[in-house]
Parts: sequence; C-alpha cells; structure tokens
Amino acid sequence: MVELIQTLADHIDDVNSCSFSDSLLATCSLDKTIRVYSLKDFTEVSFSPLRGHTYAVHCCCFSPNQTVLASCSTDGKTILWNMCNGQILASLKQPSGSPVRVCRFSPSSMYLASGAADGSVVLWNVPLLRIHRSGLVKDGSLVACAYSPGGNIFITGSSCGDLTAWDENMRCLYSDKAHDLGVTCCDFSARPVTDTLRGIECFQMASCGQDNVIRIWLISYGDEKGFDMRCKLTLSGHLAPVLSCALSSDGETVVSGSVDKSVIIQGAKTGCILHILNHHTRYVTACALAPSQPLLATGSMDKTVTIWKLGQTSDSPAARVKRKTEFHVESWTEDDVKTWLANESLAEVEQHFSANNIDGKELLGLTKDILLQDLKIESLGLRNKILRKIEDLKSKMKEAPSNIPEEFLCPITCEMMKDPVIASDGYSYERKAIESWIGTKRTSPMTNLTLENLLLTPNRTLKMALNRWLDTRPDEKNYYITSSN
Repeated sequence: MVELIQTLADHIDDVNSCSFSDSLLATCSLDKTIRVYSLKDFTEVSFSPLRGHTYAVHCCCFSPNQTVLASCSTDGKTILWNMCNGQILASLKQPSGSPVRVCRFSPSSMYLASGAADGSVVLWNVPLLRIHRSGLVKDGSLVACAYSPGGNIFITGSSCGDLTAWDENMRCLYSDKAHDLGVTCCDFSARPVTDTLRGIECFQMASCGQDNVIRIWLISYGDEKGFDMRCKLTLSGHLAPVLSCALSSDGETVVSGSVDKSVIIQGAKTGCILHILNHHTRYVTACALAPSQPLLATGSMDKTVTIWKLGQTSDSPAARVKRKTEFHVESWTEDDVKTWLANESLAEVEQHFSANNIDGKELLGLTKDILLQDLKIESLGLRNKILRKIEDLKSKMKEAPSNIPEEFLCPITCEMMKDPVIASDGYSYERKAIESWIGTKRTSPMTNLTLENLLLTPNRTLKMALNRWLDTRPDEKNYYITSSN
C-alpha cells in the first residue's frame, strides 16, 4: 500500500528535482530557490529557502556523506551548500558558461559531476573545489547523470537519446542510443545482482525518456572483463514521455513520473505495475526514494511536492499474489478501504466509513452493533451485506497461496498461469492475457520490441511443472482451482 502523507506547496513555480538524505528532503524549482525540509515533520529548516542562483534551478542532490547539497542552474553555476547552516561553500562555474542541467556526487563525495546544455560534463574535485577532468558528448544537451555504487563509472544521458559511460578519469567507455527523442533521467540501484546469462556480478540502472518507456540495464565494469551494458527489460506503462525515474536500493522496484501526470511504481524484474498514483494535476518532473526510510517524493509542474509512505512494494512472487488478491488488509489505508467498498458495490456507505476513519484493521473488526451505532448504517440488509463481504475477505486471507515460483506467474497479470504459452519473444504468458495484449499491440510486454510473429505455442513443460508443484501443495491447489472457477 502507498499512503499520501504530505503535500508541500511552498514553491511558486514548477518543481524540477527532489533529493533525500537520511534526515532531510531538498526540492528545487524554476522559482530560483532550493527548499530544505526535515523528515521528522516536513517543516522547512531554519535556513530554507536557499537563494543564490539567478535563474531556474534544475537539479539538486545531497552528497553521500550528507553534509553538502549541490544545486545547478540555467545561470551556468553549480553551488555547494553547507547543510549545517545553509551557507554557500562554493560556486562552481561551468567553463563554457552553458546552463547546467544535472549534477551528481560520487559515492565517496570526492567528486561532483555537472552536465550542461552544450553537452559538456565536468568532474569537480570537491575538497579542492577545482576541475578534475572534463569531457563532451557527441551530440545534444546533458540532462541526466548517475554514479555506479562502486564509484568507478558514471553514466550521462543526453537530449539526443544517448547514454554514455565514463570512468573516473573521464575516459569514454561506451556511448549508444538508448531512448528515441531523448533521455530524461537515469538512476542506479545500490545492490549488486547476478547476470544469469553471463554468470557475473553487475549493477542495475534505470533510464527513461521521451519515448514513453523506462529501461532496466545490467552494467558491469572491471579491469579484466572491461565494460558491458545491456538492456534487461523495457517498461511501457506510461502513455506519454517519462520525465523522471528512481530505482529502489534493492533493485526490486522502479518509480517514474510522466507527462501523463501519473507516478507509476513497477517491479523492476517483471515490469508488473504495483501502484499508479494520480495526485498531481500537471506533468510529474521529479521522483526520489529516501535511502533509509520507506518514503517517496514526487515533484510536478503544478508547483507541489508530494510525500508518500511506501508499504509493501516488493516484486517477489508471494508479494505480487498478495497484492493482486488484496490480502494485506490490516495495512490498508482509509483510501484502500474506500476502493474496496467501490469494488464490492458498497459505494453508498463510503461516507459513513470516511466519517469514522475506517482503515483496514478497523474494517476487519466491524460488527453489526458498530455498523449500526457508530457508523449509523440503519439498513439491516446493508449491514449484513457488509459483514458477508468482510467474512469473504477474511476467508481469502487464510486461503491465499504463498511462495509461488516466479516462473509460474504471468508477466502481464502477475497471477499464476493456467494455460501458459510461449510468444515469439521467448517469454511465457497466460494465453488469455497475451491474446488480449497482441489484440491491440504488436510488441513484447517484456522488451517492448516488435514481435517477430503472433504465434503462441503451448508451454507444456511449464504446465506439467506447475501441476507437479500444485500436487505437493494442497492449499495452493485448492486456491488455484477455486480462482479458476
């Protein structure tokens, strides 16, 4: 579940970027200011807002040691701010004077990369406050940047659609087209993963762009193996250009904001949509995940920043099944209860539940007396209907399957497959789900590439493996049979 816990409306123009430290949230805007909030109560700290730029502020980021905040602007400067008192530590001028669109600290806080509209990228030595190295991309403005957790490489993204990899000495390791019409953001996950195709350790990175998609990349680099970067998954949940993305530290989920005004939380392994947040009224320009708390910040051209508390957003098989069938009722918010009422054709009592702030835990404890005396629902038939629905919910909670192998779940529905088929992209899907998909699209749900053909081949091997697994688990088999009816 995801709960909206705060809306910040202090900026007077578009919000461009958000960044978390362990205790602070920083936001920046076209209004030339940076605002800093305490995570304890989301009030502004005493030295906020920070004023030093003479034009729009495009990006802000905390140093990993959390003592410094960097911000960059159309004025061609990257300013370093002391997070103890808000004082300016340094104002770093881009050598070309070009507007600076993005800045990022290295994991050691030793270096700061700044990318500009003319395609120049500067690597600043932070302790010495001077240029360490500089480079230039072959085309377009630099609008995105992310450091690998190891700090030995960083990636930049340009408005022409290229992703470029640089080592710590600004040697170009790789540069290639990643997004048609332009890259808009990129972000690494902190946790290493194993590339099963090559059997090596690597890191995940998410990128997004004007082509409406998010791509998940596997990236590895070492003295012996060299540099390697390949796209693992393409996610196409948004209906318009994706302006921002953030990858969770464990690499399980990716958050994105779009011109379609929505924020989508998806599984970074399967692409399953976990949550869609439709709170902003204009383009969503910024997404940030807190490093040590289950918090998400989103910024928008509606001049607001929203703070969300994240519940279960894991993309593990068991978590997906529980989300899909709504079994974590105890953790439901009041809004989740309202959604459940609507889905169960009980919208007529929504105002009674809202007036009494009924959340998931209280929902499970409702009785006839509480419904009549506290919620003032006078119709006996309606009270009985509510209680029957609650009992059904409790039964499903007890019967819900768990620990389902991931290969048994359809990537489209995130549910256990009954009639698995193989598409021309090599992935297996539930027949009805992929037939519905290719009825309107000719692309792979997993890669977003055009399917070679629309032939669907029954995956009998997977079907037999699924049946064998069910035979050893009576509870899961019972649920599987019941849900099929």
